[in-house]
Parts: sequence; structure tokens; C-alpha cells
Amino acid sequence: MPHRESAKPLYQKIFERLSHEIASGRYSPGEKLPSEAALVQHLGASRITVGRAVRELQQRGLVERISGSGTYVTQPSQSSKSGLLFGLIIPNLGETEIFESICQGIAAAPDAKGFGLLWPHVGADASTKEEQALQLCRQTITRGVSGVFFAPLELSPASGEVNRRILKMLKDASIPVVLLDRRPEETSARERCDLVGIDNYRAGFLAADHLLTLGATQIGFLAYQHQATTVKIRIEGYRAALEAKRHQLNVFHVPPSSRLVLPPEARRCDAFVCANDRIAGHLMHALLAQRIRIPQDVRIVGIDDANYATLLPVPLTTVHQPCRDIGEAALRMMLQRLDHPRMPARDVLLNCELVVRESCGAHAYPIS
Repeated sequence: MPHRESAKPLYQKIFERLSHEIASGRYSPGEKLPSEAALVQHLGASRITVGRAVRELQQRGLVERISGSGTYVTQPSQSSKSGLLFGLIIPNLGETEIFESICQGIAAAPDAKGFGLLWPHVGADASTKEEQALQLCRQTITRGVSGVFFAPLELSPASGEVNRRILKMLKDASIPVVLLDRRPEETSARERCDLVGIDNYRAGFLAADHLLTLGATQIGFLAYQHQATTVKIRIEGYRAALEAKRHQLNVFHVPPSSRLVLPPEARRCDAFVCANDRIAGHLMHALLAQRIRIPQDVRIVGIDDANYATLLPVPLTTVHQPCRDIGEAALRMMLQRLDHPRMPARDVLLNCELVVRESCGAHAYPIS
């Protein structure tokens, strides 16, 4: 009669061995297991057998598989406890088109039950966004938050340095960070954080390709000076669309102001992809003030699909950001980060779609 142990399926033996190593502390809570390929080589078993053993570990709640990252040892989940408080470092939150909706998505997420969001008070002495951001950071640290959602600053020469200071302060306080929409410039590997946003390359490509399809021949990309890293990625998407059709690139950076003045060389453009809806709105008002018709003379496409996009003098064609979905994804990522602090930093980029309205001329001049 065969020995009972030897009669066990090989996957069961591997499962029990890994279970014992987890229980004994060989693999700590939150630690990443070796890849299945590494386990195959180490244990001398087939990929199918190892995979079945790992699935058994997962079904027993001993490990968690995270797509694109790996398999991690489960630990007592902080996300199962009520009362966790998360901080928001988003200066002028109520004045920013997409971030208010993103924060609503965080607060309304199915996983948000029992958690709190802290939007600290900013003193009257904080006259700039940079000073406001630093105050918000200090207050979140003082309140002992479990994590921070941070939208890095842009639009000023000082933004980069302040972003670095904030990330260092939070790192020194051992507070995990999920970045919203964008990464700071020149973020070192040691300061990398999780990021949730949209596929900005796709956004720039969609906008430019749509104008090409409509027959535009001189398409400019309009952005503010010192805009975020997302804008650079959108420009790359715009560049790819134009280069595929052998069209000339026309990228223009203007000072951030409600009174937009186009460079003289931009006046030859018959269409514009705008870095976001705000600059698209300023461009639209500037062109209409000069009696330049939209879309008959110049076509415009924005990116964001802000609430006011339909209220502009000519309803704006734009690339839609799923802000509520971004908020939900950001909270899920934060909870995973708390459960697996050693997990490599990840970028979660949600899909984006073009919303066609009057400013591109597609309705008056249908796509053939």
C-alpha cells in the first residue's frame, strides 16, 4: 500500500510547502512570492502544477494576485478597519475642473465605507498654490493620515521643487501616496508612487487624428508654459498622429492667463488640439473676439470634458476623462498599497473617449 504522503498530488505537496513557509515567516505579510517561472525552476515541477498550487493559496486567502505586479502574501488588512483617514493635497480643489469629480469618486467608491477624507484648512497667509500645498502637506502629516492623494503642482517655475519637498515630507513620515492625474517632473526611482489617470498618449492621438480625418491641414497643439508631465505625453500622442500622415508639427506654449494671445506663427493653423479644456475655452474666446469663426475658420478639440465644455460659446469637442472612475481606482490602489507596502509602484491608466460637439465642425462638415 503506497504511503499516504506519496499518494498526494504534486500540486498539493507544493501548496503545503508554500503554506508552511508563509506560516513560519519565510515569506512575510505583504512580501512578493517568487514568480511562477522561478518556482517551476526551484521546485522542479511543471508550470501547470505550480499554477494550481498558487491558485489554491489564493483560494485559501493566503496570497493575493495583483495583475501586472505579482503574487503577494496576505496580511491583516488595514482596509478592513473602519475609521481610516486619507488626506487630500490638492490646492484650490474647488477651482480645478477634474479634481473635484475625482474626489467625489473617491468618496463615493464602493470601498469607501468607514473611511474619511481630510481636506485641510489653508490659512490666509498662504497666498500661492505652492504655499497652500506645503500647508496641506504639513496638516495631513500632523493629523496622522493613513495615506495621501496628491495632485502635483504645475504652471509655475517653483512647482517642481515644491512637489519634491512634499513627496520627501510624506516619505519621511512613512505615509503612502497615490498620485492623481500626473507625476511630478524628474521623480527619482526612490520617490516613485502609485499613479491613477488616463492614457494621455491616446488622448493626444485621438484629438489630433479626429482633426486630420475632418481635413485639417495645419494642426497646432496649444499648451500653457510649465504644464504637467501629462501634457508632454499628450503632445507625443499628437505628434504620432501627425507624423503618421506626414503633417507638420506646430506646438505652442503660452503664459498661463485668461487673456490668451496666440504667437504670430500660430495664426496659420486651421485647427488646434488644446492641452485641456481650460486653454481651449480661452482660445475660443480669443478667436471669437477677433471675429474668427469656430469651426468654419478654426476647429478646436480639448481634453478633459469639464462640466463647462457644453456651455462655451461653441460647445467643445473634447476627450472625456472618466473622473469618477479615476477616483474609485485611486482608492482601490491606496487600499492595496496599505495591504502590500512593498509592492512595486504602478501606473493605472484608464481609457478615454472622444466626445464630438460643434467646435470641431464634424456636425456641419460630416466625416466622409
